[in-house]
Amino acid sequence: MYDVSKCAPQEALRHLETAFKRFFTNVKRKAQGVYRGKLGYPRYKAKSKGIGSFHVTGAIHVFDESIQIPRLGRIRVYERGYLPTMAKVLSATISEQAGHWFISLQVEESIAEPCKATGPVLGIDVGVKTLATLSNGTTVANPKALRSNLKKLRRASREHSRKHKGSKNRVKATRKLARLHAHIANIRMDALHKATSQMVMKTKSSDERPAVIVIEDLHVSGMLKNRKLSRAIADVGWAEFRRQITYKAERAGIDVMVVSRWEPSSKTCSWCGWIDADLTLADRIFQCEACGYVADRDANAAVNLALMAAR
Repeated sequence: MYDVSKCAPQEALRHLETAFKRFFTNVKRKAQGVYRGKLGYPRYKAKSKGIGSFHVTGAIHVFDESIQIPRLGRIRVYERGYLPTMAKVLSATISEQAGHWFISLQVEESIAEPCKATGPVLGIDVGVKTLATLSNGTTVANPKALRSNLKKLRRASREHSRKHKGSKNRVKATRKLARLHAHIANIRMDALHKATSQMVMKTKSSDERPAVIVIEDLHVSGMLKNRKLSRAIADVGWAEFRRQITYKAERAGIDVMVVSRWEPSSKTCSWCGWIDADLTLADRIFQCEACGYVADRDANAAVNLALMAAR
């Protein structure tokens, strides 16, 4: 324990205390009928199967090209001019992923209140074929990170399973498999960040940014039980998409409206309001029998979501 900073075991014990408090609190809420989730008792986690990160506090100094961490000293950073040098640093989390080391700082600084956006309402309908379809007529392509690298992933996983446990070749195969998983995750995360930043348009003026962004409250965990669509749905990252839209819109002065999952946005005509009760997931074109309106299914749903904000 003397080889590392005292903050690492201290923070680990604090995390353990928080886990036990949450567990016993949820047990009481479960008995009262308030909590409906699963009760997970904190389990022992071996060092070999750890989360690969640790938390430090204390004297953390940030410079233009390096950062000073307790017990580790001054370490150079790859991203220059990115970390806040003038802000008050509260803590730092150091993590490792596929051979790359990352540091995340928690800082205390004052942020000005964002100017309220006054642009048109933007409805977003997420999908599998395309990442998102917007009510303004634009679409965001789905990179399909897992599908495009599935053949390489299967080969690397097969090679890893055939290596003897404890051998050096097993370690090499583990690193190769981890790098491929990180590569797939980076492709997906890069596409989500670019798409959400383009929708929020934080650098635009207040009249260009959408005043309200409307999204659907999808039951992703239930949709993942579909054996035919589970891999494609998981490859999109709808939960991460919603998370990024929410916090980026808050910083840009945009309100986010979440529509119930039971709203028939895909089955309703955006022109006259007629509802096609027989519309299935295989029908990609919406045809209104009342007014003759024909449009793409996702585009029609995005327009309906935008109209719900006005209602």
